[in-house]
Amino acid sequence: MNHLELKDLTSYKIAVDLSSYIWDIVSKWDWFNKKTLGSQWVEAMDSIGGNIAEGFGRFHKKDKVKFYYNARATVYESIHWKDRASERELISEKENDYISTRINNLPKI
Repeated sequence: MNHLELKDLTSYKIAVDLSSYIWDIVSKWDWFNKKTLGSQWVEAMDSIGGNIAEGFGRFHKKDKVKFYYNARATVYESIHWKDRASERELISEKENDYISTRINNLPKI
């Protein structure tokens, strides 16, 4: 019998890929930028996938929904940090466009 696995969820795959992509960018920043903006952004991106994973692992619907709502809220937080990084010229326009396109594919309902 086939069953759905966490790694099969499109939203989880996008979140994990974006988290790694952003980690690679932020890890090259200087200490001040990593400390003030970078750590917040990386934590937010990691939290999206973490909340999706935790919700997926829950049995009861209300438990699942709670974690999916947390993931959704963190998508918005991540957009905030992306916008700050772009505004402060810590990411290129190409990186901003790529991240925006991918993050817009995450559910925000």
